[in-house]
Amino acid sequence: MPPSPFIETWLHTLSGQIAGPRRALDVAAGRGRHALLLAALGFRTFAVDVKYDAIAEARDHGRQRGFDLRAWCQDLTTPTLPSERFELIVVARYLQRDLCPALIDALVPGGFLLYETFTELQRGRGRGPQSPAHLLKLGELRQLFAGVDEIAYEELTDPSEDALARLAARKRSSPS
Repeated sequence: MPPSPFIETWLHTLSGQIAGPRRALDVAAGRGRHALLLAALGFRTFAVDVKYDAIAEARDHGRQRGFDLRAWCQDLTTPTLPSERFELIVVARYLQRDLCPALIDALVPGGFLLYETFTELQRGRGRGPQSPAHLLKLGELRQLFAGVDEIAYEELTDPSEDALARLAARKRSSPS
């Protein structure tokens, strides 16, 4: 599967705005479609996923392309993300509501978050998740990340496309 167009566009847009050390985390990375893009853009890339085979494949593809992709297998229902460690975090097509505060905490002040996942409008489209546990209510992504500064937000509602909520945001440099 190719990278999400939303994520890819924002990675190219933000890449020049992020100074060193340029550490990025791909959450629920799967086979590494976004992790590999991050590494290609010069980020020191970390990838985490619950599926060992998928994350091992991502790491191996990174090595084949000359990237030092740091990847580990972890059940994200018990996250142990480091505090203020990443300049950029990417989450695509994964929803775990109680992980959101840990994601914000894992960003350095001024760090960026790119998040894209399904909304409840996905139900009945014959593809993707159908359980309410894996589908955002309309407007919910904004609420989950109310503690960061929104740069861009959209919700796709066209029945011919996947129903997605998309957020580009920045962690505040100082508490407000």
